[in-house]
Amino acid sequence: MANSRTAGVELGGTKTILVLGHGSEIVEQIALATDAPEMTLAAANAQLRDWHAAAPLAALGIASFGPLDLARGAMLPTPKPHWTDARIRDALNAGLDVPVAIDTDVNGAALAEFRWGAGAKQGFASLCYITIGTGLGGGIVIDGAPVHGAMHPEVGHIRVRRAPGDTFGGTCPFHGDCLEGLVSGPALAARFGMAGALIPDNHPQWAHVAAELADAIATLFLVTSVEAVLVGGGVGTARAGLLPAVRAHVVANLGGYLPFIDAASVEARIAAPVLGERAGPLGALALALDALP
Repeated sequence: MANSRTAGVELGGTKTILVLGHGSEIVEQIALATDAPEMTLAAANAQLRDWHAAAPLAALGIASFGPLDLARGAMLPTPKPHWTDARIRDALNAGLDVPVAIDTDVNGAALAEFRWGAGAKQGFASLCYITIGTGLGGGIVIDGAPVHGAMHPEVGHIRVRRAPGDTFGGTCPFHGDCLEGLVSGPALAARFGMAGALIPDNHPQWAHVAAELADAIATLFLVTSVEAVLVGGGVGTARAGLLPAVRAHVVANLGGYLPFIDAASVEARIAAPVLGERAGPLGALALALDALP
């Protein structure tokens, strides 16, 4: 690895973060608004070219919101206007022609947490990273590698059992009351009838949010057998009472069936990301390092 000078792009629904890296160290970081794809990708590519001209980049990692066609490096049908079919990988790598890896933003963050965050700190060989913000996504790492199949995990669009008495119809344009349609930032604004920052912590609807998020997390433990689920994003980290309520529901839902999750261990098994807001940008660098020949 003679040249470990790499670049990463975390392409989010509202902002795009570009990082210049040396190994796992972020040397420089720049944020752009995520607007129309032509404008956003061109601006990001211009910055990447500047870094490449100053000293050649060895690889590029792209961690993008989805859903993605990973083979083409392109966006699949998405609720974000104008982004369907955007050729993300080719646009960002134009003029660089370096080895490039693209994955979802949450798979990238999960990979960073595995290598330099919760995985390293707790010794986990597998974990799931969920981010709750403008959308809701989940990345899964098993034995050090992000999970792929026909495409990539789409945790936000699984259906959950509705909390008793919850009549909120959900906001997902594809599925209505899937997990993203119930607990993402826009879903919470619609559910509570106010902007997220104005929602009081003691609003009774939070009980429904916690129960429905917990149902999805319990399902993830049962289906994937990950050792931990990390909950990040603006919604996931802004409410101090949310994770404790989710943990209590998960323990109750599992009913003692999984021996590694009980009232004593659940705080380590369902936690905030160790890397905090750095998980996403570092995830893009982790992908770049994996692209190195």
